[in-house]
Amino acid sequence: MMIEVLIAVALVGALVTFVAPNRIAGKLAFAISLVPAVLSLWMFTAFDGSGNALLEGTLAFESHYEWLQLGEYSISWFVGLDGISIPLVVLTTILVSLAIMSSWTPIDDRESQFYGLVLFIEANLIGVFAALDFFLWFIFWEAVLIPMYLLIGIWGGPRRKYAAIKFFVYTNVASLVMFGAFIALVFGLGDSVTSFALPEIATAMLEGGPDGFLGLEGTTLTSVVFVAMFLGFAVKVPVVPFHTWLPDAHVEAPTPASVLLAGVLLKMGTYALLRFNFTMFPGQVETYAVPIAAIAVISVIYGAMLALAQTDLKRIVAYSSVSSMGYVILGLIAYTQFGVGGATFQMVSHGFISGLMFMAVGVIYNATHTRLVTDMSGMADRMPVAVGILIAGAFGYMGLPLMSGFYGEFTIFFGAFQADFAYAPLFTSLAMFGIVIVAGYLLFALQRTVFGPYELETDYEVSRAPLHDVVPMFVLLGIIILLGVAPDLIFEMITDAVDPILNGGEL
Repeated sequence: MMIEVLIAVALVGALVTFVAPNRIAGKLAFAISLVPAVLSLWMFTAFDGSGNALLEGTLAFESHYEWLQLGEYSISWFVGLDGISIPLVVLTTILVSLAIMSSWTPIDDRESQFYGLVLFIEANLIGVFAALDFFLWFIFWEAVLIPMYLLIGIWGGPRRKYAAIKFFVYTNVASLVMFGAFIALVFGLGDSVTSFALPEIATAMLEGGPDGFLGLEGTTLTSVVFVAMFLGFAVKVPVVPFHTWLPDAHVEAPTPASVLLAGVLLKMGTYALLRFNFTMFPGQVETYAVPIAAIAVISVIYGAMLALAQTDLKRIVAYSSVSSMGYVILGLIAYTQFGVGGATFQMVSHGFISGLMFMAVGVIYNATHTRLVTDMSGMADRMPVAVGILIAGAFGYMGLPLMSGFYGEFTIFFGAFQADFAYAPLFTSLAMFGIVIVAGYLLFALQRTVFGPYELETDYEVSRAPLHDVVPMFVLLGIIILLGVAPDLIFEMITDAVDPILNGGEL
């Protein structure tokens, strides 16, 4: 029942925060968010699962109850965690708590509603990573969109309505494509499945797949569904060319929403790709390896080049996420232990690093009321602690050894060089070149912003950041270094859940 407790605390906390007075809403939401954070850390230390949740693995904290009957198919409340999902649950609960604390400075309007929506997002994100029934999972998946749309549309910047609508339309259309494709697959499986439980569907796919549906033969249907679901999830990741909603959403979103958007919501797409496409469709992974690898490399290089051309710090970090998610896709399509395991590790690592970067940019913006690198210089003298953490986070993005970004990228490259699809070494080498571009645009932005004489023309006094702005960044930096020094804290459990995928369902 521990997963239910996590979700219930966040949901009840959201309701309580909605009706709380604005003056205490931020502190109340933070106190409530600490409960799931502490519980998830205890669950992490007590984790005793093995194997993969969809492939005859032993689930941790499992609950399975019949819920509804939809014709011949049953819908269940079915949740559980394996070595892939539990690090993402911990990532979610920690980032939510730290994002709430980082909101105390910039959020000064309709605070109870803001913090209530953040807790509501947390509940649904936990559900996305824990649900093992497709309908239950899809409910959580869609429910995440609504509060994020409101956070951007109400508390965002001058073009917040445009950014919020663009975010909602892109991701909702992608969800409809994915949903329709998966339902067609279930119908095509016929009598081999009697429920929407993901383990049952995964087993049916590995034991023969669909017979056909809507006039399509089984193999054709499988390929169509694989492509449709890949495209649906690719929008959420996002990868090129479906990335255009992300920079607008990040630039207009308030900083705490950007932290959650980059830190956790983008991982919904890569997590879903791993759970669905790369677990249920091993044959199609091999068939489409080259075009998917090409998409990954294009996302890495193009995202980095776009970041190099920006002058807005927040937009630079936003495009960095497009590039980083390209590395994750490359690791997944490598379909090796280090490739897929490294991609999953990178999901967690990027969540913490991107969260730190957006927090640091937000702290500087709170003081200067500008994000343009052309307007700032000498910030190291005025905000030494915040700027120091920003520099450390940038080095983590660049893959500095003994930080989590290094281990994530190293394992992806190591696994991708071992891949057996055509031109794998070439694709990997091109992706590695992206690190050079990443270093270029981050160092250029830092040089313009951090060093030199202080020349900012503003009516606001720029001084050291308040403690409640700095503490969340220190915590994130500590986690990034911890995972860089001791990656086996999560990498061993990740590979334990990844191995059955690569072995065709066998432990």
